[in-house]
Amino acid sequence: MAEPTFPTAPHGGPRRSIAERSERGRASRAAVPRSAHGDWSPAADRPDPVALIEQQNAARIPWLVPIRHARMEASPFAFFRGAARVMAVDLADAPRTDLTVQMDGDAHLANFGIYASPERQLVFDANDFDETLPGPFEWDLKRLTASIAICGRDRGMPRRDVMEMTTFAVATYRAGMARFATMPVLELWYRYLSIDALGRGDYVPVVKRTRRELDRVAHTAYTHDHLHAVRKLTEEVDGTLRFRNSPPLLHSLHDLGDHGYGDVDGNELIEAAWATFDAYKDTLYDDRRSVLERYRPLDVGLKVVGVGSVGTRCLVVLLEGHDRDDPLFLQVKEATRSVYEDVLAPSHYDHHGRRVVEGQRLAQAVSDIFLGWTVGPAGTHFYVRQLRDWKFSVDLGTVTPSQLRNHAATCAWTLARGHARSGDAVAIDAYVGTSDRLDRSLTAFAQDYADRNEADHAAFVQAIADGRLASAPA
Repeated sequence: MAEPTFPTAPHGGPRRSIAERSERGRASRAAVPRSAHGDWSPAADRPDPVALIEQQNAARIPWLVPIRHARMEASPFAFFRGAARVMAVDLADAPRTDLTVQMDGDAHLANFGIYASPERQLVFDANDFDETLPGPFEWDLKRLTASIAICGRDRGMPRRDVMEMTTFAVATYRAGMARFATMPVLELWYRYLSIDALGRGDYVPVVKRTRRELDRVAHTAYTHDHLHAVRKLTEEVDGTLRFRNSPPLLHSLHDLGDHGYGDVDGNELIEAAWATFDAYKDTLYDDRRSVLERYRPLDVGLKVVGVGSVGTRCLVVLLEGHDRDDPLFLQVKEATRSVYEDVLAPSHYDHHGRRVVEGQRLAQAVSDIFLGWTVGPAGTHFYVRQLRDWKFSVDLGTVTPSQLRNHAATCAWTLARGHARSGDAVAIDAYVGTSDRLDRSLTAFAQDYADRNEADHAAFVQAIADGRLASAPA
């Protein structure tokens, strides 16, 4: 019996049968063999990586840029985290498939973790979509595998072990994609990875974790809530909670004073911030806006976050519900052009905050109910999310080989699910295949890219030593 065909496809264009979608994946494999991904070397005209980072700095808050440099200087892995633009240029110069997904855009090991779902379950997923954009599925996979190799080296793990865990991660991605390719549409859409499922091995059966380890993770995550943020980030001033000034990492805008914020001083920015916040509410679903309007705003702060994001405009908003034991912290984070827009195509969203939010909703299984976007006083694009909601991330600075192997495989499964939600799982499954050819190719790529990243990091450190770049640990 012939397979039915339909006039439109869920991802645009003509609706294809399963057989046609599978053939498309095999055709892509013929055009770009899986082995082609393992044969990588930097282009002869490769831009200076330090210059690429300097170009990004031009639009950032000047007095925070040295902190960014100090954090990237710390290790090759820290440098890699902040050098997404460098890798975007490198990926654009290599063979690529035409199998498009909503890329995470910065799918390294540190950008996956645990957080609370709206149903108050602990779930594991990707958690950073600042660079999200439609693009080749393998670019995310290359960033993930490179991060495994670089992190393993940073931890002093044997090369053979690091290569095995990289191969294992790609194999896990393939196994996940094979399952998602046959899954009913709604089952795939509802599929998420809870901490309980991790313990049972439901969705990532090759990854085993002890109940004790997961109990420890859950306990830590549960403590990372809004009340914990009150104790850590605020103080009482004249009977009202305010953000505690901890320069240069956290400033209440009431006391920003000497630093200023662009050409707007702290007091002016407070007024502008509340206007910006009101505009953000209009991007929420009605029911969620109703919840948010039960809170009253108390303070706005300027907070340094992450590694690659340091220097971008990142505000934190403190709100209060019934009383001070009912706080809500929101992060209002600057959204700029994705690093991939220069090498692929501009986003079809005019607002980069919306680009981040829509990409996250498409790729993530469950998302923050307060995700939204807004425009700042100087036309700056922002997106908004909760600052802390039972969040937990693996400490990659102390991770053991077995923990890194498990974490990498879980990230790979999660990445496959995000790609299956936003792309053609049948075509991608046909491309990656059932053999270990892609596993071996991407493992070789990861080792080569780790070599290049070490050289780039060394050049970056030398630029600081030579005075070309300023560095100020904080």
